[in-house]
Amino acid sequence: MELRHAVKAAGGASALAVHLGLSRGAIYDFIRRGNFAPEHCPEIEKFSGGKVKCETLNTAVDWAYLRTPPRFRAEKSEVPA
Repeated sequence: MELRHAVKAAGGASALAVHLGLSRGAIYDFIRRGNFAPEHCPEIEKFSGGKVKCETLNTAVDWAYLRTPPRFRAEKSEVPA
């Protein structure tokens, strides 16, 4: 998916700019550069309801760490009442 189509799928440049607290021009700058800043990608993915993936927004980042569950999870400790 091309970035401008991704922005449209996420609600459009204006809606995305407002949601991220950026200017609409900043959104178009990301499109011109060909990648969104990595720190915005997970929020855009959430905002789009999963229609737009981080992998589409920035191809220079290995997003596997978002997709792979952690190996070790802290177990809930039970505290006596």
